[in-house]
Amino acid sequence: MSARWTNSERPGEHNIRHCFLLAAASGLRSSELLALRVNDINLSANTVRVEESSDQRNQGKIGLCKNATAYRTVLLCDPEGQTAMYRMRRILEGVSDSRSLIFQSKNGGPLLATNILNQGFYAALDALGFEKAGLHAFRRGCNRRWELAGINPAVIRQQMGHASAAMTALYTGELPLEDVRTEFRLKFGPQFMAWKCWVRQQCASQLKNKSFASF
Repeated sequence: MSARWTNSERPGEHNIRHCFLLAAASGLRSSELLALRVNDINLSANTVRVEESSDQRNQGKIGLCKNATAYRTVLLCDPEGQTAMYRMRRILEGVSDSRSLIFQSKNGGPLLATNILNQGFYAALDALGFEKAGLHAFRRGCNRRWELAGINPAVIRQQMGHASAAMTALYTGELPLEDVRTEFRLKFGPQFMAWKCWVRQQCASQLKNKSFASF
């Protein structure tokens, strides 16, 4: 039995934007994302089950996951996750084959990440003025978002399907200065803002007097 898509969201290029949205919300590897089937999405529980992987070096052939920790159930209950699940509900309405691939080519086969990148993603990045990047950037961004939200590292490791805490730590990278400012503001609140204003006033006063001897 083939999948039947009853609304305007059809397999292939028409729901690629939802692929990006789910990638950013879930932190799945692109090989896991492109192997998702309809019955891997539990809309009532807000979860995505990872049980297969798409071999991008072999025409997207669906098979085993990367390792034992890659087999997991990812909970999507933050704002980004809720948005992604809402979109999933829209594109899965009326699908009759629970084993159908969610993101598939026109002939019903698995999508290739290289095609997704070349046929739209790179152009979108260029239009936005962003550096060229691959789908893995969504995974790193998701990991960082959960870290900044204060999610327990053990939970993040499980959500990401990492084999070790060291691997999860590698995903942090350098945080943008604005994220650092936001974190300090949230942790120290008015006291931090008052101190920052005092420092600015002192610097302005010393610059006006052209003397730093007493500062």
